[in-house]
Order: sequence, then structure tokens, then C-alpha cells
Amino acid sequence: MTETVEVVVGRIGKPHGIRGEVTVEVRTDEPERRFADGSVLRAEPPRGSAFGVPTLTVAGSRWHRTTLLVSFEEIADRTAAEAARGVLLHAEVPADESPEDPDEFYDHQLVGLAAVGTDGESLGEVSRLVHGAQDLLVVTTTDGREALVPFVTALVPEVDLEAGRVVIADRPGLITPLEDE
Repeated sequence: MTETVEVVVGRIGKPHGIRGEVTVEVRTDEPERRFADGSVLRAEPPRGSAFGVPTLTVAGSRWHRTTLLVSFEEIADRTAAEAARGVLLHAEVPADESPEDPDEFYDHQLVGLAAVGTDGESLGEVSRLVHGAQDLLVVTTTDGREALVPFVTALVPEVDLEAGRVVIADRPGLITPLEDE
């Protein structure tokens, strides 16, 4: 049996119409594959949500201009669609699979990588990622603190999976504390 890992592929937005269709904030480069009819996705409701459905099965998906609209078998009407707002959608992928885009990475590929400065100095280790409007690397520093680093090329110019490291263009207050701290 092939080992699998979970990846975040989207987040449910607002309802579209009255029949349970929802907008999806896409977080994958392969939406046609991840939101294909019959795909089963794990549902992770936001904190405080009453949404209690553990998995969602794609009944159909379509593009409306630049917005992906998805209907799920478990969401039958607008009320259920409202309750699903903010739910993160996870898909299982083979552990050895990589995104087609060489500048994209799955969380499991980044967690555990050494974080080094542009001068090669050890800054810590990537302990997890936070997904939101801006993806953040959570770096556990060499002195045990947690630092949040926006996952953008200006701050993370290099990701080298083979070498097991990410290069971070550290700035005062990013990972290295400000002088008065």
C-alpha cells in the first residue's frame, strides 16, 4: 500500500445560490484533479464552528469566472452551505508526490527542514505552516522561540528539499530578536 499524506486543497467560502453550492478558495495548483466528481475530502471546521461533517464528497464543480464553485453530496441547501463556511478541505496524496510547479511545496515536504540564514548560519527548524491570506512558515528557533516567516520569495529565497533546508533572508525582528528585546 502506498503511503499517503494530507494536503490542504481549499477553504469553503460563501454559499452560491440556494441548492448548497459553495465558493472555494483554491489552495492547489490542480483544482480539476482535487475537486473531481467523487473526490472525498476531509473537512476541518474552523474553531467554534458547529459544522460536524468529517468528510465531504464532491458532487460537482465548475468555474464561474475566476471562482471555483463546488457542490458536495453532504451539503444540500444554503443553510448547510452557510454552516460550512471557513471549512478547510484536505486531500490525501501519495507521500512521494510533488506539485507540478517546482516553486510549490506540500506542508509535509517543508516541516522538519533546517532554517538557515543567507550566510548559512543555523536559525532553527521549520516546525509547521500556517495557511491564511499569507502562508507562514513557523520556525522553531535555535533558542526555542517560535518565529513566523511569510512564505514569500523575498524572505525565503531558496527551498532545497534534497539538502533539507530553507534559506531565510533574516531581518531584525523576523527571526533574530530586535536589539531591545
